[in-house]
Amino acid sequence: MTKREKLLSAIRNNPKSVRYDDACKAAESLGFALRGGEGSHRVYAKQGEPMILNFQNRRGLIAEYQAKQLIAMIDHYEEKP
Repeated sequence: MTKREKLLSAIRNNPKSVRYDDACKAAESLGFALRGGEGSHRVYAKQGEPMILNFQNRRGLIAEYQAKQLIAMIDHYEEKP
């Protein structure tokens, strides 16, 4: 199992405790690019994808609803070859 696979698996298995830095790495590994953000926020977008990913650093973690949005994108893009 690669580091990327381990990271995505850990995010799927524990959405209540996803580290901010791990969420950012996961988004980038799915082809999302940093599009902005200020302060504790980072916004990621992907060309052709209408949904953006917005992460807020809350004491090193992201909110559970943000993790669930990330998991939805992981599931969506991991199924495609």
